Amino acid sequence: MSYVTVSAKIPRKLKELLDKYGIKPSHVIRRALEDEVKKYILREVEEKARKLRKKVSHISDEEVARIIREDREGR
Repeated sequence: MSYVTVSAKIPRKLKELLDKYGIKPSHVIRRALEDEVKKYILREVEEKARKLRKKVSHISDEEVARIIREDREGR
C-alpha cells in the first residue's frame, strides 16, 4: 500500500494537549478521514438505490422472487 502525507494547521494549545495526553494525531486524522469518506460513499449508494427503486418499482414482489429463484437454479 502506498501512502501520501496530508497536513493541517491546528492551534498551538491543541497540539500541547495532544502531546500532554499522548494522542497521536495521525491515528485520529486517519480515522476521521475514513469516517468522512464512508459517509459520502453511503450517501452515493443511497442515491443510486433511490434511482434504481424508481426504475424497478413497476416489478411485483412475486416477479422479483421468481427471477431470484431462477437465477439460483441456474436457468
